[in-house]
Amino acid sequence: MTILNSAVQKLQQQSPPYIDRKRWAWLISVIGPAISLVGTVSVSALNVGTWVLFFPLVFFYALVPLLDFVIGEDTSNPPESSIAALEADPYYRGITYATIPVLWVSVIFNCIFLCSHSLNLMEWIATVIATGSVLGFGLNVSHELGHKLQKTPRKIALFNTALGAYGHFSIEHNRGHHRHVSTPEDPASSKMGESIYRFACREIPGAALRAWRLEADRLHRQNKSVWHYENEILQALCITLLVHGTLIQLYGLEMLMVLVPVALWGAFQLTSANYVEHYGIQRLKTAQGSYESCQPHHSWNSNHLVSNLVLFQLQRHSDHHAYPGRSYQSLRDFPQLPRLPSGYFGMFFLAYLPPLWFRVMDPLLVKTLAGDASKINFLPSAKSRLTQKYGLVG
Repeated sequence: MTILNSAVQKLQQQSPPYIDRKRWAWLISVIGPAISLVGTVSVSALNVGTWVLFFPLVFFYALVPLLDFVIGEDTSNPPESSIAALEADPYYRGITYATIPVLWVSVIFNCIFLCSHSLNLMEWIATVIATGSVLGFGLNVSHELGHKLQKTPRKIALFNTALGAYGHFSIEHNRGHHRHVSTPEDPASSKMGESIYRFACREIPGAALRAWRLEADRLHRQNKSVWHYENEILQALCITLLVHGTLIQLYGLEMLMVLVPVALWGAFQLTSANYVEHYGIQRLKTAQGSYESCQPHHSWNSNHLVSNLVLFQLQRHSDHHAYPGRSYQSLRDFPQLPRLPSGYFGMFFLAYLPPLWFRVMDPLLVKTLAGDASKINFLPSAKSRLTQKYGLVG
């Protein structure tokens, strides 16, 4: 047995070290938010026609899904023997930190641009959407950093969410969503038959209220008031008031009319991700009345290469919820997962057209769950209709 172990160790030592083929490609995640600057900088500094303001929308909602379709999926996984080294490599954490100044510069520059240029309605809307989408990127970076055990990345994540006035995100996501995901009790898990617009009206206020309750409970256990300075929601709010207040002081109430829709679209990007990631999937209850532990098959997964590079592999959401401590470079694919037909940018566009979304996703959901109604999280008012339409059992 000792001889066999020695032989195995020798083979392991001789095997070449794992090389992340996407190591440099992850820098696309840093560049991605700066795409929103292409139009505004071109108009401001290069005197290009305002048609270029539509480029970011074309890039994210047309070009990226097209590249996902053409290039396809990457189902490769890093070997388990390399995970510890990948997690310890400061390069990957450094990329997330490097993205933050890109986010802040992009949002603030574009907001100033909107206040200082005369645009027609479509140009204004296109720029607001491009700028708000950057806040969606920001929440994704905060999502990655907010799951770390160390205090510094978690505080940076909190600071970053303040740019879009969404400082409750990390609290709600880590302590609420991850606990109740894929159950009817979770406001951030979408239901079969629920449009994204109906979901948004439930998820956005529901997440904020749950975050406040969770933070109030944490402080109460420490015998502290909910208004104590250690309330992280209030900490983020102070940063929001400082940044937004300064911009409004410099540019007047017109800046307020920019910041509000930009922040709303940023929040809607997070809502769009939550809608896509868990649509219609439900964890089963055990005999004791509690829900089964979250497994990879309780989230929709996507291995589409381009959008995963842009989004710090957020789309490998199945592994993330089963093992939330794993960093983006270490997330894995598994066989027989619920699989999305496109990356998030393509799925977002589909979700914004509910009849088309239902036509594509409802049959896929039923097929993925083998027609077992007990595994489906239904919109209560649609359950009877959908059960009959698809002949569901269970």
